[in-house]
Amino acid sequence: MLRGIHPLLGPDLLHALRTMGHGDEIVIADANFPAGTMGPKVIRADGIGGEALLEAILTHMPLDTYVEVAAFRMEVVEDPARVPDICLSYQKIVDRLAGPFAVAPVERFAFYERSRKAAYIVASGERAIYANIILKKGVLRPEA
Repeated sequence: MLRGIHPLLGPDLLHALRTMGHGDEIVIADANFPAGTMGPKVIRADGIGGEALLEAILTHMPLDTYVEVAAFRMEVVEDPARVPDICLSYQKIVDRLAGPFAVAPVERFAFYERSRKAAYIVASGERAIYANIILKKGVLRPEA
C-alpha cells in the first residue's frame, strides 16, 4: 500500500498513468467493449465499474487544457441526442475532479478508431451500455 494513491489504481494502471505524457489518451471501456482487438495495451479492471475507475484516474491525472475537447463518450447508435445515465454521471465526475470539461459525444465507429490510437485501454467490469470514455492527459503545472 502507498499513501495518497487511490486504492483502485493497481500496479498496471498506476504504471500506465505515470508513463503517459501530455496529449496521450486512455480509454475506460465497459464490459461489452472489444478492448482486446483494438491494439493498445489492455489493463484489466474486472469487477470495477466505470464510475469508480473514472474517479480513481481523475484523482491523479489532469485533463488537457490545450485542446478544445479532452474527454469523449460513445454516442448512442440510432439516437445520438440521448445521453445515457452513466454518461451523465461521468460528466459530474469530470466536473468535480477535472473542472469544466464537456464530455463530447463521438459516433460509435469513430470512437473505436480513436481508441485504436490510445496509449491504453482499461477494460472495466461496467455492465451499463455506452459506458465508454476517452480521456486526454494534460500537464501538471509547477506549484506556486
